[in-house]
Amino acid sequence: MKIKKGDKVIVIAGKSKGSSGTVARVLPKKEMVVIDGLNTVKKHRKPNKRARKGQIIDKVMPIHVSNVALADPKDGKPTRIRIERTKDGVRERIAVKSKSKIA
Repeated sequence: MKIKKGDKVIVIAGKSKGSSGTVARVLPKKEMVVIDGLNTVKKHRKPNKRARKGQIIDKVMPIHVSNVALADPKDGKPTRIRIERTKDGVRERIAVKSKSKIA
């Protein structure tokens, strides 16, 4: 996967389309990412015998990688990523639109 934790991304499909945020967690086996504050659902939690109350919790759910695009570092619009190797063999991620390096 070309998207990593801490990347600024834009959702390009789904109910959160057009919104942006940073990647909090990457799930490579499922090809999903968790973005801070996006794709939240209401989870109903049952009370147990000990002190925990029954309540409704907002939970952040993962989004498939195909529904997310990396934000271009120059203008903030969605872009694809190209991976290139430097002369000393280091891999760099480069934005296709602006040809700028992604940290």
